[in-house]
Amino acid sequence: MTRLLHLLVLCPLLAFAQSWPAHPITILMGFPAGSGVDVVARLLQEPMEKSLHGKIVTDYRTGAGGNLASEAVARAKPDGYTLLLGTAATHGVNAALYKNLPFDVEADFTPLSPLVNVSNVLTINPQVIDVKTVREFIDTVKANPGKYNYASTGNGTGTHLAFAEFNARAGLKMEHIPYKGGPEAIGSVIGGQTCCIFNQVQTVIPHWKAGRVRLLGVSTKTRVQAVSEIPTIAEAGLPGYESYTWFGLFGPTLRPEGAGCRDRQQGECGGEGSARDALGAEAPDRARQHPALGSTRAIPPDGEVRPAEVGRGRQGSRRHHRLIGVRPLSISAGV
Repeated sequence: MTRLLHLLVLCPLLAFAQSWPAHPITILMGFPAGSGVDVVARLLQEPMEKSLHGKIVTDYRTGAGGNLASEAVARAKPDGYTLLLGTAATHGVNAALYKNLPFDVEADFTPLSPLVNVSNVLTINPQVIDVKTVREFIDTVKANPGKYNYASTGNGTGTHLAFAEFNARAGLKMEHIPYKGGPEAIGSVIGGQTCCIFNQVQTVIPHWKAGRVRLLGVSTKTRVQAVSEIPTIAEAGLPGYESYTWFGLFGPTLRPEGAGCRDRQQGECGGEGSARDALGAEAPDRARQHPALGSTRAIPPDGEVRPAEVGRGRQGSRRHHRLIGVRPLSISAGV
């Protein structure tokens, strides 16, 4: 391990830390198998198991834009055996977008380790909209109002908001068709039910290489190594545009603060601190070395995920939603 993350002031009990993990660790995921976050989880499972000296089991709790998995982890015992692979959606967007979350993204979670930022990419079916550049895409949609609709991985997800901002900046009017996760959404583009999607680079590369879709522009400020020939949206026709999502590991919070140490002495919650320390930087480093994931910086720059960062993400998301006209949702509206 190259470094340890110092996010919380906990009171480790050495004997307990040495015995953890005594059984498999469950990582809950709020999005389906084959989604962008699932690709990241599969990439990181081996190095994480190596760092933790234990088995990792993935539990898919899909629905409500990732909120079902988040709620389960928020209510779990903070013993280091139940973690969440959180995203910018679960710990930034959702807190601003949903009106009735049954948990608090700052108070109910312990940030454990940042993983990586990833880019979205404007992905089209050329059989539906035959354009080759971002500028051509904008001009074609403007010339055909009401003709084209776009897919997303669900209401309020990063793929939805990336396209909503794109449309707001470009002055486009397109119908939004939300699906229940990445596989259904990209399938609708390939099948011609929708023309296009902003989806994470790592999920669309296989379809792009197979010639089923065309990539017009990545959403980050810089190009992505795995698709280096694809320009950024900003350089290809929409200056100032930027969108990305981040991934990180979270556990349930230790609360009240004093009880965390007392419970730890009884062997109840020592794994939370052990998880943070054992993860170190190996998993984040592995993620950033992947050509489809590693072109953007770790978040935040010093490699820590603080509650304050989550709070700023929530506040920024509220301002962003007002700007692009996305209205608050109820839990039942998310998919």
